[in-house]
Amino acid sequence: MLSQVHEHIVRELGESSRTDTIFVLTAIVFNLIVLAVNSGLASEAVTRGGSATYDTVLVVFIVMTVLLNVVALVALILGRRTRRMLLDGLVAMYRDNEVAKYYDPSLMSNYGIRYQLFAAVIGMLALTAIVVPLIIRFTG
Repeated sequence: MLSQVHEHIVRELGESSRTDTIFVLTAIVFNLIVLAVNSGLASEAVTRGGSATYDTVLVVFIVMTVLLNVVALVALILGRRTRRMLLDGLVAMYRDNEVAKYYDPSLMSNYGIRYQLFAAVIGMLALTAIVVPLIIRFTG
């Protein structure tokens, strides 16, 4: 039974990692696409002397950028919490079976730092996808 619990926790960790990867990649790709689209829209609005249509689409993409990135960051926070709970269970199991010495506890903090770095990358890209087109639009 113990090996089945161990296998289940390890499977859940793998699934959690895949889910986190999907959210991170989705946010990054979306931010890069929005950066390109909004920069093009802003540039076109400047070239044509301003247009309510371009500005409206720009605003819609900015709102969607904020919403998508909030969802991605919340998903990462939940993924981090889930990983922590699963790893705590594994470590407890290892301790009970006197094999905990093979699991370095610093891995737990490294995972936490990794999630913070993912969140920072997503946040910086989101900010870039919002600010750069606004700079082009209003200073171009």
